[in-house]
Amino acid sequence: MDARVDGKVAIVTGGSRGIGRATAFELLDSGAAGVVITSRRMENLEEAIDVLTEAGAPRDRLHASVARADDPEAAERTVAETVERFGSCDILVNNAGTNPAPGPLVDVDLAAVDKTWSVNQRGPLIWSQKVWHGWMKDHGGVIVNVASVGGLRPAPILGAYNISKAAVVFMTHQLAFELAPTVRVNAVAPAVVKTRLSELLWKTDEQAAASTHPLDRLGEPEDVARAITYLCSDEASWLTGVVLPVDGGVIGASGSLG
Repeated sequence: MDARVDGKVAIVTGGSRGIGRATAFELLDSGAAGVVITSRRMENLEEAIDVLTEAGAPRDRLHASVARADDPEAAERTVAETVERFGSCDILVNNAGTNPAPGPLVDVDLAAVDKTWSVNQRGPLIWSQKVWHGWMKDHGGVIVNVASVGGLRPAPILGAYNISKAAVVFMTHQLAFELAPTVRVNAVAPAVVKTRLSELLWKTDEQAAASTHPLDRLGEPEDVARAITYLCSDEASWLTGVVLPVDGGVIGASGSLG
């Protein structure tokens, strides 16, 4: 199977590192005509573009947009910039996420919870609204949300984060229902991937963290990026409302979501 996105134009939120940066590269490597990556800081975006071009991505098909994930005006501006620069906005990857609120829900700081939920669940809705009104309503397209296995079942430490990702899972189903048949909406649900955001879960003892996955290794950003690219491609043209675990067997090998 050759998952191609030839001629398509994508926005990848939170694209300066980790899964977002890997997704930008994978989309370009699979034929995307342009990829716009977002982050809160231009220096992070400039560094990401340098890394991507050093890895072989064409610089002229990359564009950086400084935009907070939960800022409606920034999202609207970025969609308009994307259409102006590349001529369309066919793919949205809602990847940006945060987790400043670890700990038991009964003790967690509520201001940190507000930030987590604003970025992780309000953000994808904002960007989906803006890309729908800015391009996809009239032209169609694909939205892929980055959820988490934590949104499929409870786990310790990350309660506020997991609730936000559970909201993303349901939002995926709801938007798939509302935007069909012209826009497909799917999600990936990674387990522990070796990114800066998840360091709390693996940095102190990587092998112990890996052993909780049936395939006995942690995910790499590229593992998730390939799954996202598949869902964006015409190879997945009859898939919408799907939440695909990309998790080394954490969900599938257990035989249930509980």
